[in-house]
Amino acid sequence: MTSQFTTTVRGLDSGETTVPLRAQIVRAAAKVTCETGWSSVRMGQLADLIGVSRQTVYNEIGSKQKLAEEMVLAELRNFLVLVESAFEANPGDVVAAIRDACRNVLEFAGDNPLLRAVVSASHGSDNDLLPLLTTQSQALIATAKAVVRDRLTAYTVPLSEHELEAATDLLVRAVLSHVMRPSGTPERSSADIAMIAARILGTTA
Repeated sequence: MTSQFTTTVRGLDSGETTVPLRAQIVRAAAKVTCETGWSSVRMGQLADLIGVSRQTVYNEIGSKQKLAEEMVLAELRNFLVLVESAFEANPGDVVAAIRDACRNVLEFAGDNPLLRAVVSASHGSDNDLLPLLTTQSQALIATAKAVVRDRLTAYTVPLSEHELEAATDLLVRAVLSHVMRPSGTPERSSADIAMIAARILGTTA
């Protein structure tokens, strides 16, 4: 059962705010991971950062493996919110929706080293999160593809089910590739991906 315990966060962000304990622990773990790497994360260290006991952290999270999963899920939720908002803002223009979704994600990733680490691990890059993501990496990609594919079906595109599945896979992997290794600005990269998407989907850029 998830605890409803909350405390006031001090030092992790500017100002003070009251958030659920689980979210505080995940936030603290993300901060330490970005600064010194996942292998340096310790439950006692997280407890000190948020001002609770080490046992409280264990009671809330359970294990370091579970904490890693929570971190990945948090980043995936952020990723998908950006994608969903872009499609909702462009209900009549699938190319604009794809462009905005790509730009949103790439801009977010530019300021988010944890998201880049998660995406890199899901693609087999050598970082210390990789051993913890072997079972979740494909699920991460599959979830992103499912959301994008579901959104694309709301538009009129002249593709079969198989072709739409292949197009979705290509688009998601292209964005994740740019998250890992940017080759230009988010604006330029998203415009290029949208241009290619227009050709694949048989619509106008």
